Amino acid sequence: MSQIKNVPVHVAIIPDGNRRWAKKKGLQPWDGHEAGAKNFEKVLRALFDAGVKYVTFWGSSVDNLTKRPFREKKALLDIYRRYFLKLMDSDDIHKNEVKINALGRWEEQFPATLKKIVKDCLRKTKDYKKNFLNFLLAYNGDDDMLEAMNSILVKCKSGMKRISAEMVKENLITRDLPPVDLLVRTGGEPHNSAGFMMWDVANAQLYFSETLWPDFDEKKIKEAILDYAKRGRRYGK
Repeated sequence: MSQIKNVPVHVAIIPDGNRRWAKKKGLQPWDGHEAGAKNFEKVLRALFDAGVKYVTFWGSSVDNLTKRPFREKKALLDIYRRYFLKLMDSDDIHKNEVKINALGRWEEQFPATLKKIVKDCLRKTKDYKKNFLNFLLAYNGDDDMLEAMNSILVKCKSGMKRISAEMVKENLITRDLPPVDLLVRTGGEPHNSAGFMMWDVANAQLYFSETLWPDFDEKKIKEAILDYAKRGRRYGK
């Protein structure tokens, strides 16, 4: 896949369908989350092999962590614990010099032991600059935009008279990420959710798949990258 021309720089993924995948197989919801986490490893490796520099993965919304049944939330947090520990010592992460970021309200929602593991993982990869893996955890795009506007409002009261595009970006939690080139959503529901990265996906190419996330493997992501590579980007011209 490294031979593909016109590979997107930044791919964002909304991995929908874990619960439905589990239900179809007569399993518990957390079994779907477990299968989705295993699939993530394959997809991530394929993306970096293709030459994608930034990968942003929506791990959970605030509602996922506050409105789901306790047992499901507990299982999801345990998956985070195990996979952040795994990423910390992953040969793929260190070989590809992947800087790991965690964005969202995760520090408000995660227990102390998990917060420490996530912070240790971020610290261990903080000096890498070749590739970037961004997890959106307890993230809501509407909330992010509102917080940005409120921050700008404070500056307006101090004498600023005009809001620029640069100012909006600087006040988002995604301030350090480039615009999304390709947004991939699995699970057969072709829409955005909770204002997902609304500023960053404004000019993104969209790719919707009927496949539920646990089955959206490296072959499926390759199809998405190839589809992107064939598209023309006119930007209104």
